[in-house]
Amino acid sequence: MELQDILHHLNIEQLNPMQEAACKAYAASRNLVLLSPTGSGKTLAFLLPLVGSLKTGVQGVQAVVLVPSRELALQIEGVFKAMNTPFKAMSCYGGRPAMDEHRTMKGLNPAVIIGTPGRMNDHLQKQNFDAGRVTTLVIDEFDKCLEFGFQDEMAEVIGQLPSLRKRVLLSATDAEEIPQFAGVDGEGLVKLDFLPAERTGARLSLQQVLSPEKDKLETLYNLLCCLGNASTLVFVNYRESVERVVQYLRSRKFPCEMFHGGMEQPDRERALYKFRNGSSPVLVSTDLAARGLDIPGMDNVVHYHLPVNEEAFTHRNGRTARWDASGSAYLILHPEEHLPAYLSDEVPCFEMPVQIPKPMKSRWATLYIGKGKKDKLNKVDIVGFLYKKGGLTREDVGQVDVKEHYAFVAVRRSKVKQLLTLVRGEKIKGMKTIIEEAK
Repeated sequence: MELQDILHHLNIEQLNPMQEAACKAYAASRNLVLLSPTGSGKTLAFLLPLVGSLKTGVQGVQAVVLVPSRELALQIEGVFKAMNTPFKAMSCYGGRPAMDEHRTMKGLNPAVIIGTPGRMNDHLQKQNFDAGRVTTLVIDEFDKCLEFGFQDEMAEVIGQLPSLRKRVLLSATDAEEIPQFAGVDGEGLVKLDFLPAERTGARLSLQQVLSPEKDKLETLYNLLCCLGNASTLVFVNYRESVERVVQYLRSRKFPCEMFHGGMEQPDRERALYKFRNGSSPVLVSTDLAARGLDIPGMDNVVHYHLPVNEEAFTHRNGRTARWDASGSAYLILHPEEHLPAYLSDEVPCFEMPVQIPKPMKSRWATLYIGKGKKDKLNKVDIVGFLYKKGGLTREDVGQVDVKEHYAFVAVRRSKVKQLLTLVRGEKIKGMKTIIEEAK
């Protein structure tokens, strides 16, 4: 399949220099290490040459992609499918039955499997696919995999892939040492480093926010009210803190969503979708959201808790001010806290106004539809239904995301009540289903 055809499917005019260099290096090397910032397009940088190396007419899995999180697995799977190649790919991760994934494998016959290390080992140990046909291994965000403690599980995966001929490691930071079990050292190794010399450039505005109390909740609330409807990611250090902060903000009528590793996958997907489409301006998360998530147009990052180290600080801030965009980061400090030592420059203080604005309602709301791809429902069906039966216009419908068994749609908040009244009892594509505002 021609490169230009794939780029056309992805609505991309041309590759960036990093992606071009990665494609050339992939073809010329057995082992490749690619270092490039979050949001720079690393997924496409390895998927393009990977697809080019897949052989048609071969039954079985030809490539395995290891990732540290379910979200990154789903994101890579989504990009692969959007490329619209003749090959199939699927994601595997914990939190859902492995038996269901095995059934999908048998029916789909994927050439590429993208998965978390634990779930990949599960399938390999049960011999759910032929490991002997896998010739390519990709480890995306390999430093994050190490940080999450996946060393043993990754080593076990690699030990069960006897026919590997190519290994690709990708990261947004330069690890001091590449783990020996990855097997990329030595002959045939190419290392591409596209990390900028300055990690937080002039496009990022950094300010400190002084909290008069050790408990920073009210200060956070006041800051978010001042930021209005701007897309803001609030980082805390613990899952329990995510839930505590969200509970407080919601008690003050501030719209927000939570995101952490202890949540069920559908709840995480719903939270991310509402954040991406603008129906929830604030996402409160652990450092799980610092890497591997595709969230375009982020305006602000708030460090409710100080990051554990400079690397974590860099990755959190990397969610905003990406490429040519600008963004802001805020460090909330209580009276006993000080700026981290790695911030050598002076950091100005954010001045709270005397009159704190009230929380703003977002322009968008998220609609849940209880049918999806498995029911042969697509975006065109949904939009047409909302226009015809719901009385909406093009300006009233935002992002549409169709999952396997359900769909989410962003609709103008002012039209939701009327819409739900109009579509009550109506069938979408001849099917009765639940249509309601996503909670």
